[in-house]
Amino acid sequence: MATPESGLNPEIGLNRVQPSLAHTSRFALIGGALLLVTYALCWIIVPTEGNLLRQLWFLPGVGVIGAIIANASGTGGGVVFVPVFNAMRDLGAMDLDPLGVTAVSMGIQAFGMSVGALRWTDRLYHQRVPARLEAQTQVRDYWLVCGLVLVLSVPALLATQRLFAFDGQAILLGYKSFSIVLGIALLIATWTFNRDVPERTRLEPVDIAVLALIAIPGGAITALFSVGIGELVAFYLFLRHYPILLSVGTACVISAVSVAAGLIWHIDVGTVQWEVVLLAAPGAMLGAFLARPIALWLGPRKLKTYGAIWIVGSALYLLWLNW
Repeated sequence: MATPESGLNPEIGLNRVQPSLAHTSRFALIGGALLLVTYALCWIIVPTEGNLLRQLWFLPGVGVIGAIIANASGTGGGVVFVPVFNAMRDLGAMDLDPLGVTAVSMGIQAFGMSVGALRWTDRLYHQRVPARLEAQTQVRDYWLVCGLVLVLSVPALLATQRLFAFDGQAILLGYKSFSIVLGIALLIATWTFNRDVPERTRLEPVDIAVLALIAIPGGAITALFSVGIGELVAFYLFLRHYPILLSVGTACVISAVSVAAGLIWHIDVGTVQWEVVLLAAPGAMLGAFLARPIALWLGPRKLKTYGAIWIVGSALYLLWLNW
């Protein structure tokens, strides 16, 4: 039996006195190596234009910032890359139509969100004793959220790409208006009725039902804008006052799988501007690696606050841009 002197928590079997165990990131190291191999193969396989690469030299920095925000909050890189690339297009810095913006955003996120998903999943198996009002994340709940949402959202995403044509601007306006409402609700909840109550320890049946309901429209929205399902999952779990690991980690896993699946169609129809992806992806992977400790350092309240402010701010900007 574990004793206080042994440093082991008898309930979860984790080492409490060896910080390195919580930061070994075995999943991230193995998966990251595979991603680096894939990235190197992309340089070899896809055609690139040297002049355009030199013109877009600043994109690695955009990738770092975007991935830190995306993987620390679980909202997906599209909440950063879509407004940034739209702004760059309007300023003449790059020539991408809305479909091209979605394609490159998915390409960058396929690398960045994957590293973030690996980092958070590694943390799932190396949790520390929670602080006051915080809760452990159950492994079963983590994978239940990921599996349930993905089994519904990915088919919706793929079907939307191949079968439907929507008024992208109208959907963007509606979705971002909804994001503003969610962001404001999250701010209110964080600083009022969720402020001094313990986090939920187990996923409840009502939450499973709601996640199933938002999965299909979330997948369809992700097909159009490269962001949607991860943002909705993170928002909902934050509002319901679940731990950061469950809220952010599952959102990163869901976003990573979703954008990788959606990228296949864009590659097939030739909408990916690879110069943008290849320049921003290394920064996105670095930012994703740094995001988890930043999120844990901020803590639940600050993370929810900053995440909500960013979502509301970026949504207002996109609404203004597309008005």
